[in-house]
Amino acid sequence: MKQGKTLIELCKELERQRMARKDFIADTRSLMITTNDHGQSQLDVDLGNTNQIFNVNDLAHQQIASRLQIPLKYYQKMRLEYPSLLDENINSWFNKNGERRMLRTLDTNIRAFLSDRYRRLDNLELAEAVLPIIKEMKGGEIVSADITDTHMYIKVINKKLKAEVAVNDVVQAGIVISNSEVGLGSLKVEPLIYRLVCKNGLIVKDYAQKRYHVGKQVESEEFAYEIYRDETLEADDKAFFMKVQDTVRCAVDEAKFMLSVDKLRQTKQESTGDDPIKTVEILADKYILNQNERGSILRHFIMAGDNSRFGLINAITRSSQDIEDYNRATELERLGGELLALPIKNQLVAADYHKVNNDIVHSMKNVTPMKNKNVLSIAR
Repeated sequence: MKQGKTLIELCKELERQRMARKDFIADTRSLMITTNDHGQSQLDVDLGNTNQIFNVNDLAHQQIASRLQIPLKYYQKMRLEYPSLLDENINSWFNKNGERRMLRTLDTNIRAFLSDRYRRLDNLELAEAVLPIIKEMKGGEIVSADITDTHMYIKVINKKLKAEVAVNDVVQAGIVISNSEVGLGSLKVEPLIYRLVCKNGLIVKDYAQKRYHVGKQVESEEFAYEIYRDETLEADDKAFFMKVQDTVRCAVDEAKFMLSVDKLRQTKQESTGDDPIKTVEILADKYILNQNERGSILRHFIMAGDNSRFGLINAITRSSQDIEDYNRATELERLGGELLALPIKNQLVAADYHKVNNDIVHSMKNVTPMKNKNVLSIAR
């Protein structure tokens, strides 16, 4: 499992971000974007008595493009080759179709361009809610944590809840708690299987719990203004995070863990075929893996000498440790869970490699592709 920040480093960064961030509700007619010849944009927010100017990051650009229904490829072309045309497009549509949006800022940057109904379920409050619960958990240990530009992750194992997939191949139960403050997903609590022999983490697709960032529309007559939490919101959030605490307490469930372990055992009996290169090519095309990811998975797959689905799953989760980007590494751990969730073919025979491979590929066709780190879902 990829390592990120220590718990102390994580908490320090959460506190720093709390002091550095600001959120605004703004009518788009109070906004003006200006882009230089290097594709760097600044957004001027008219607050009535004063103006504030922020740099626009790549995610905010993608969210603006999505909201204005400008194809991203064309948007990026204008940004790099004809910035004045980009500004004219954005500012014209901002003025013609005025609407209220939430602007989330951090360190002088616009980090998200969201709906004014977006509910701010923030990382610091989440950490303050779940860390005491993890501390109470007998055998609980945080094995990895990080905060990136788009997500926070806390990965926990329970050393007391374990099982053997095979002789001397022990796995432990755990959970992954994740959140995005910028519209790239819900607050999630997902089961984790942690393999001791190689310290791989597999995020189980089944039994995940989600909480969505959807709230009431913020009411105000002002054109653009900074928003804070009032007493009502604080009370609502307290009740919400108490539910999250209950979810975390119940997330490490022995019965569900054993069901996942049993399915993992069954994947050892299911061959992917006798051509690992072809198997990884099919996997990479389906799940949009880049060349480095393909090469890493293939290397670990061949080195392990295990052509079963179990071997492929472990090659994927092992390769996550080679990925520099923590978000993407976590996506590969989820991809392992995607393959575990595919139907088990109990009738498989070892000699029938090609039929087996076709069965697995056919199963893959019914699964939603994993998003590449450069292909981001956009919150409206």
